[in-house]
Amino acid sequence: MLVPFVLLLLSAAAIYVSCEYFVNGVEWVGHRFGISQTATGTVLAAFGTALPESVVTFVAVALGHDSAHKEIGVGAALGGPLVLATIAYAVVGIAFMTVQHTQERRVVSRPAARRLLDDQRWFLAVFLCKVGLGVVAFAYKPWLGVLFLIAYGVYVWREMTASGEMADAEELEPLKLTPRADNPRTVWAVAQTVGALAAIFAASQLFVREIGEVGPLLGLPAQLVALLLSPIATELPETMNAVIWVRQGKSDLALANISGAMMIQATIPSALGLFFTPWMLDRSLVWAAVVTVASIVGLYWFLKHRHLSARKLAVFGALYIVFAAGLPFLM
Repeated sequence: MLVPFVLLLLSAAAIYVSCEYFVNGVEWVGHRFGISQTATGTVLAAFGTALPESVVTFVAVALGHDSAHKEIGVGAALGGPLVLATIAYAVVGIAFMTVQHTQERRVVSRPAARRLLDDQRWFLAVFLCKVGLGVVAFAYKPWLGVLFLIAYGVYVWREMTASGEMADAEELEPLKLTPRADNPRTVWAVAQTVGALAAIFAASQLFVREIGEVGPLLGLPAQLVALLLSPIATELPETMNAVIWVRQGKSDLALANISGAMMIQATIPSALGLFFTPWMLDRSLVWAAVVTVASIVGLYWFLKHRHLSARKLAVFGALYIVFAAGLPFLM
């Protein structure tokens, strides 16, 4: 009976260590290819950590043999943004408050706040379209999945071409594979990043599987585990990345990573869902969407009025509790 709990802890530790190597490697990859720090977070890091769960969604909706598997994929497409908009942002706030050298700084710089504000507009526009399509039925709905892929392509182009500061080699920690090299070769940076990503994927799969085992042992029904615990598990790499970057004094990168991951979750899994499922949301998923929108609207308001702080970010975690409290009434 203790084995699932032990494996859960070991897989979580493996994800954290792998994320240490990943964030270190991806920063060097961004530096070697001349990519701004913000784009490194919103595009490179976000795409890397979101890729494994996107693959899981694809397998569920495209290769699933029954409606239950397809529903898991649709649930992941809504559960991911919910966890990122509540728990992941809250973790950044909590981590920021616990790191000593951040006491004199803002949780987000003004240039980063402006970029983050734009990201929330993009996300809200795409996410509301995604939810709206989930409550109506019409014949050509699957074709609209292409628009979500185009939307993400435009977002990536915008992030990669926008002006921004690029990290100096002196600002980066030594590449873990070649710690003595002042300016490591690109091949080593890419190898470390890809290797760490593969380790994150493997450890995340184990973590998700053990979550499924632990839930029944705690007396939780399978559907509740799927809606409450599984999304937390799949978004664990982004959350771990955020903790590592905040600990290094790079909260702008942490927030950019979460924001970029949310854009991926709003587009790619949605496109897959539209292509391979009827894309109809039940009441629990609509409730998840409502809580997600409430969180992003709150974040947008704080950013727009320059009132965002670590304490306010931490409070967003309470919205996930609100979601959990309302879920039993909808199942």
